[in-house]
Amino acid sequence: MAVVKELLRSESDGSISFGDYTLRQKSKVEDYEHAGDLLKVKTFNEITRLEKNGMFLYESVPGTAVLNFKETADGISFVVEGDEDAQITVGLAEDTEYQVKVGGESAGTIKTNLGGKLVLSVELAGEGEVEVEITK
Repeated sequence: MAVVKELLRSESDGSISFGDYTLRQKSKVEDYEHAGDLLKVKTFNEITRLEKNGMFLYESVPGTAVLNFKETADGISFVVEGDEDAQITVGLAEDTEYQVKVGGESAGTIKTNLGGKLVLSVELAGEGEVEVEITK
C-alpha cells in the first residue's frame, strides 16, 4: 500500500503525492506551498480532493492515494491506488479534447466540459497502482 501518511508531500522530481484512502475520518492539509502554489488536500476512505490556489484540480470517489502527480502545459499524469474502483475527476482546460491512457492502454479521447472537468473511471480493485496519463 502506497498511502501518503503525511497526506501531501513534494517529490524530488517536482511532482506531488497525496491522499490516504485508509482513513475513516476526514483529514486535510491546507496552505501547503509547492512550486509557488498553495495546495489543499482533503482525504479519507470516501473521497480524496486536491485544490491548487483555491481552484479544483483532482477528486476521486471513493478516496485514493495519488503518487507523482505532475501537471504540464499539455495535461496531467499520475499513479493512483485504492481499495475499490474509482471515479476520478480532474480540472483541465475547458472545452478541450484530451487523449487518456489508463494502465498504459488508451481509454480514448475525452472532451472536458465548459468548467474544464474531465471524468474517468479507473479499475483499482486488486490492481495495486495504476498509471494515468491525460494529454492534449
